[in-house]
Amino acid sequence: METVSEKFFLGRQPILDRNQEIVGYELLFRATDVDYAEFESYSHAATSVISSAMASFGMHEVLCGKFGFINIHFGLLFSEMLELLPIGQTVLELLEMIQLDAQVLERCRELKKKGFMLALDDHQFNPANKDIYPVVDIIKIDILSTGMDALPDITRQLRQYPVKLLAEKVETIEQFNTCYELGFDMFQGYFFERPVVLNRNKIDVSGLAMLKLLQQLTMEDSLDQIEQTFKENPSLSYNLLRLVNSVAMGTREKIKTLRHAIIMLGVNQLRRWIQLSLFASHDSRSINHPLLEMAAVRGRFMEIIVSKLTELPASNEQAEEAFMVGILSLLDVLFETQMEEIVSNLNLDDNLSSALLKREGLLGKMLTLTEKLELTDFDAVAILLRDCGISLDQLLAAQLEAFNWRSSIMHEDGLAP
Repeated sequence: METVSEKFFLGRQPILDRNQEIVGYELLFRATDVDYAEFESYSHAATSVISSAMASFGMHEVLCGKFGFINIHFGLLFSEMLELLPIGQTVLELLEMIQLDAQVLERCRELKKKGFMLALDDHQFNPANKDIYPVVDIIKIDILSTGMDALPDITRQLRQYPVKLLAEKVETIEQFNTCYELGFDMFQGYFFERPVVLNRNKIDVSGLAMLKLLQQLTMEDSLDQIEQTFKENPSLSYNLLRLVNSVAMGTREKIKTLRHAIIMLGVNQLRRWIQLSLFASHDSRSINHPLLEMAAVRGRFMEIIVSKLTELPASNEQAEEAFMVGILSLLDVLFETQMEEIVSNLNLDDNLSSALLKREGLLGKMLTLTEKLELTDFDAVAILLRDCGISLDQLLAAQLEAFNWRSSIMHEDGLAP
């Protein structure tokens, strides 16, 4: 019989380096039984996930080859279950309520010898901890609870030790810049999703071309019209030919013309490539661009959930629309323009437009669900699941499938934008 502790929410928050590229994710779990206190809830959920769920869905798919940061309470720190986690890819975050005494110090040394990385979560500098600082790899500082004014002194003190500093709860680009100047090595928070000012910039030529192609594919324009758009944009044409030639489409035949490339790739594959290329072409960070990662997972997750709700194949029109909404939902941030301009350039159907602009309708509700999951607002997620008639099993399965899909396309030559 399944125990309560095996029912859990899973959240995944990106951790970025100084180039604003994704280097890891913090995995957050919460048991669904409301009778648990918050700490006990985490304790049960984390233990359950490590003991059983990790074996079933695999850390590699969830992490897409990046580091996984997992909060560790006192009991778990001394548990053999930790050795089920992938050594070399796991960062064990010691929760702030753990007393850093001689027993904990010795255990940390043991885990380091096994190959684990260690972090102190929500840490406040204390000279009394001088023995453990050389043992841990990362110190996480909650900049909101610490206060920006206190950061210069704290960073100066911690620089005595061979640790990397991670600023968490970085919500604005100004906070990121301050922490960057202070020498922080990593950053956690959604500053990258919130530009300082939406300048109503005009979308650049390549962006407009891809939006035009996306519109043509959605409106089922003729092959001649699609080919003409490629001809008007040489860089897009080059990337299309490179993509098709590298993938080879199951043949040894080399593609030499745009029309041949479009036919060989197919409309659905071409649409996906353009959707993801909108992000990749706009920034040198390529596959590690946090907005690309978020948009790709959003699209695939929404597609799967809508497919489950409608009980139709994933290729049905509603599921395709869901993917489109997920991908498009971050373009306003990417291009630093208004979502209204994105929508007007694409001439979208009303249900897509209302989802993107007002979060209305089934697609709007699914987009809200996706956003709440990203923020690990599990209380809001629980309400939305009930409203939409989605089970927790369906939710977790869709998350894992979306992570796995994103992980797989990153490793396909030419498909990883």
